[in-house]
Amino acid sequence: MSNTEAKPDEAARQTRVTIIDVALAAGVSKSTVSRILDERLPRSDSATARRVRKIAEDMGYVRDVSAASLRRGSTQTIGVIVPRLTDTVMAMLYEALAKACSRNGLFAIVATTDDQPKADRLAAESLLKRGVDGLILSTAREGDDFADTLVERDIPFVLALRTDGRNLSAIGDDRLGGYLATRHLLDLGHRRIGVIAGPSYASSARGRLEGYRQAFDEACLEVHPDWIVPSTFGIEAGADAAETLMKLESRPSAIFAVNDNTAIGALSSLTRLGLSVPDEVSVVGYNDIPIVSHLPTSLTTVRVPFEQIASNALDLLTNGEASPEDRIRLSAPTLIPRKSTSRAGPDS
Repeated sequence: MSNTEAKPDEAARQTRVTIIDVALAAGVSKSTVSRILDERLPRSDSATARRVRKIAEDMGYVRDVSAASLRRGSTQTIGVIVPRLTDTVMAMLYEALAKACSRNGLFAIVATTDDQPKADRLAAESLLKRGVDGLILSTAREGDDFADTLVERDIPFVLALRTDGRNLSAIGDDRLGGYLATRHLLDLGHRRIGVIAGPSYASSARGRLEGYRQAFDEACLEVHPDWIVPSTFGIEAGADAAETLMKLESRPSAIFAVNDNTAIGALSSLTRLGLSVPDEVSVVGYNDIPIVSHLPTSLTTVRVPFEQIASNALDLLTNGEASPEDRIRLSAPTLIPRKSTSRAGPDS
């Protein structure tokens, strides 16, 4: 045999049909092919799944078990990674995911990471070592390539609540929600609307801020840069941001907080400053966590359909997207008006 002739095992590797080959032939993503052909996940009988399996069979695709970190044999367990369960939003998401899993004969197990990228990786490895069949992550961050490494390792996963814009995701329509919140305040006559904008690394916060800007653009109004205050998603951050807004020379007559925790912080800060809600300042939150309807001044907020997001996440995990346009599934939020908003005064 000549020095340039490939050995049998090398030749096999060179000609082996890969998931990428099947994905290109089927016109779907690599992650969708991975989910459909992964025998450890519940079998889908959708038209897309049948077509992908037929193309894979015709092309001679053979799954490379050594390429995946998951344990052989299904455990019917899904790993869920969230920043923290003390955040009511994340607790609500996990409960919705656990219910969706139970309806499908699966069990959900959760790990928390305090929203730290290094901890995300450690949590994922820990769950994978315990044999979970796939991952659902609510910790996607701008500029982080962790999700892409999961794709390279052929590990089934879906992003939930936050997205990186590339991989399979089940999220709320955050831009629409931000628009609804801001449009509500504009319709009440408010023109100086401050935003407690959340962290820029989270797609949910960025989308809600984009909706705020869209509503101002449609109203042909200018957004003053000082009206936008970055924050975390915590109550104290909301209180600090509201105080910053109220110190402006031309202070806002309304505040849109991109989550309910920061809105609660804003309400406490406004009370401490002696400002009446909604008579002097209107406040809108986001998510509709249970407590906000029971506050002394019940909070106007944007309700996120957690059950639908959870159902979409599990469906994407087990079936993949039906088409390339379906890889990021949006669930529409709803504005819930309550007592924390009212018509603006004449100087607003």
